[in-house]
Amino acid sequence: MQDEREMMIERIKGEFPEKLAPEEHIFSHIHPGARIFVGTGCGEPQCLVRSLLRYVQNHPKAFFDTEILQVWTLGVTPYADEKFRDVFRYNAFFIGQNARDAVNRGQADYTPIFLSSVPDLFRTRRIPVDVALIQTSVPDAHGYVSLGISVDIVKAAMENASLVIAQLNRQMPRVHGETFIHLRDLDYIVPCDEPLLEFESLVPDSLAERIGRHVARIVRDGDTIQVGYGSIPNAILTHLKHKKNLGVHTELLTDGIAELMRAGVIDNTCKDLNRGKTVAAFCMGKRETYEFINDNPAVEFRPVNYTNNPLTIARHKNMTAINSGLEIDLTGQATAESLGNYFFSGIGGQADFMRGATLSQGGKTILALQSTAGGGSTSRIVPALSQGAGVTLTRGDVHYVVTEYGIAYLHGKNIRERALDLIAIAHPKFRSWLIEEAKKRSLIYADQAFVAGEGGEYPEALETWRTTKSGLRIFLRPVRISDEQLLKDFFYSLSPDAMYHRFISARRDMLHEQRQKFVVIDYTREMVILAVTIEEGNETIVGMGQYHIDERSHTAEVAFVVRDAFQGRGIGAELLAHLTYGARRNGLHGFTAEVLMDNKKMLQLFEKAGFIVERRAEGGMYELMMSFTES
Repeated sequence: MQDEREMMIERIKGEFPEKLAPEEHIFSHIHPGARIFVGTGCGEPQCLVRSLLRYVQNHPKAFFDTEILQVWTLGVTPYADEKFRDVFRYNAFFIGQNARDAVNRGQADYTPIFLSSVPDLFRTRRIPVDVALIQTSVPDAHGYVSLGISVDIVKAAMENASLVIAQLNRQMPRVHGETFIHLRDLDYIVPCDEPLLEFESLVPDSLAERIGRHVARIVRDGDTIQVGYGSIPNAILTHLKHKKNLGVHTELLTDGIAELMRAGVIDNTCKDLNRGKTVAAFCMGKRETYEFINDNPAVEFRPVNYTNNPLTIARHKNMTAINSGLEIDLTGQATAESLGNYFFSGIGGQADFMRGATLSQGGKTILALQSTAGGGSTSRIVPALSQGAGVTLTRGDVHYVVTEYGIAYLHGKNIRERALDLIAIAHPKFRSWLIEEAKKRSLIYADQAFVAGEGGEYPEALETWRTTKSGLRIFLRPVRISDEQLLKDFFYSLSPDAMYHRFISARRDMLHEQRQKFVVIDYTREMVILAVTIEEGNETIVGMGQYHIDERSHTAEVAFVVRDAFQGRGIGAELLAHLTYGARRNGLHGFTAEVLMDNKKMLQLFEKAGFIVERRAEGGMYELMMSFTES
């Protein structure tokens, strides 16, 4: 290996002797007030950074008042050290953990901008780059080096810099795409082999795992996905392992994406743009991932003005952008960049991808976040964003919001519906507070009912898919507080005959006050199960079953109604079977029901269900007692 290194150096000396020079000479070209760009994330040229600092310490008056430009740092940030205050001023386009405190102390700067727009800042010299410190692979036989794991804004910085200093590292992978630079385009070359920085994805906790399961329900086979970083995206990728033919167009390639590629889940066969290729702008992960993308023709890295351009993103059918946030208010606007006045991260590429996905044919956006922060002390779903918070995503950017408590679909919903959808997936201990705050702001009905505590916790375990005897695929799930509009549409779709047989009344109206009784329930005392069909993400209720527990007899009164056009297709049987399953779980002994004598379909339904049935006729009705048989 040492011989290879020496041969490379000798080759460069022979072809470009002027590019190899002592650091004393290289850094002497930096002038006071210069703007110095440093490579991104795990691609940061650590050797060059250390050399720069060593030069400054050895020549304290060599230059001063320089500006360090960077997207994200995972390495040390000595630029923000007090002793270098007069030498460096750090300016981040995205705030990493290492620079967060310095930015909020006013000791470093943050430039909020869509990541896709940064290259244009360099090109137009709105932010001129005087010096670019980059890291590359070693040259191939043709004299080309690769930017490897970090193309993002690095390519634009070096193309527009007055002086380009490159660290050639044999541990930097050679990545396909718009990553290649010829040695002649580098001003100075510093051979320096060292391990690349690694980003260890957080191990998902149980909450992140639950979020991952919910998101996996939204992602479809053949979708093209973009996923952010952190424990929640890591959990999401883990739960996509049973999907098929996924594509990737993203800014960040992570360990999770590499694992899905190895497993054949991501094969990019359904992409219209860059078919067969996983396209990204940079990689942060472990060494195994760097080895996987090395000289891998299935992976291409492009600059962010391509990967993050909303018009490029929108060219992918079924583009699914999955990102995380810090806080979302009840109207659907979210922040991912600041906690009130405290700058936390940045706009980054999130808004680019969320907006691009909304323009995609069949595209969808998913904001995934844990319901609480601060060890459960603070709700991330809030009545209004904290004062000073930056609105990263507007009310029109978010389709789905996912927490460990479920999925809220906001697209096309009015403010009242959005508020109730979001309250339904907030942490249970904050839901009563959110209801009251929403009422104060006139976001929901002033008389909106709510069940607090255990009785109001949505029983997710009762969600299931079923295929009826007629082959109809339906989703059975408990009713939610946010289902009032769906139930309104359902009730008014029923014929007078169906309404009469269900409610034994000729009334046709089903106003808000009545509808609330069906959607705001104590799940420990009653149950409402909806049978829904789902097309293009839209739910339609085709049937409803419910029971109410009689605590004295430990039985429950049960009732059903099925949309007229779907009667006779086995929906009632599936609803009854599922309600029976739930009732048995609660230890109930059986059901009771009041059925009109001419309602032969309902009578047959109960008789075929395997109950021990007792009838009592009175006033044109049957009172049924149906005991569960011992299994």
